[in-house]
Amino acid sequence: MSPLFRRKAQDVQGRSVTLIRKAGCHLCDDAQLVVEKVCAEVGVEWEAKDISLDQQLHDQYWEQIPVVLVDGRQHTFWRVDEQRLRKALTE
Repeated sequence: MSPLFRRKAQDVQGRSVTLIRKAGCHLCDDAQLVVEKVCAEVGVEWEAKDISLDQQLHDQYWEQIPVVLVDGRQHTFWRVDEQRLRKALTE
């Protein structure tokens, strides 16, 4: 498994971000750039999970990827709005 999928998802503030994605998905690549940027700015670690490696995630999110979870709850899917994600992590 790639190091991309082994990052710890929780920071000292107790916030967590999970990007649910799959390889070869251009929307997933775009979403990851936003997640990486925002999480670095606000100091929240994040993790990526590949739906092709987890049947439950595949069944739940196949038609919505990329999906971003904040604190375990679905925040958004398909396109990630940088300002909205930042707001969700800082409030």
